[in-house]
Amino acid sequence: MPQVIPPRPDADDRYFWDGVARGKLLLQRCAACKQLRQPPSPMCPSCSSLDWETQEASGRARVYSWIVSRHPTEADAGPRIVVLLDLAEGVRLVSNLVETPLDAVHHGLEVELTFVDHDGVTLPQFRALAAGGA
Repeated sequence: MPQVIPPRPDADDRYFWDGVARGKLLLQRCAACKQLRQPPSPMCPSCSSLDWETQEASGRARVYSWIVSRHPTEADAGPRIVVLLDLAEGVRLVSNLVETPLDAVHHGLEVELTFVDHDGVTLPQFRALAAGGA
């Protein structure tokens, strides 16, 4: 895998990367109406509140859509499966699918969260859920 550029958290997403460092996938939730939102935003689109908190995601999701990325400058890296996921909590998240062959990927595939270290950069990724659940 090519060198990973570390994230540069700011006020809007620092909570997310702090959670990743602790092995948690955190979502932003409105403190007033409890609406989850992803990606994060400074104002709740439902009630316009500026107050928010976090909620830990279960780590379970289903594949909504996917692409195979073959970046031309990463010739030695091989293809990467980029997925749009429906998290169990009801929001969508873009991530990578690992430890899963391309021919096993389909709409509705159940996946689970895993944290992968790439050259000292920890990233939340997903893998197909083992048959029968884990």
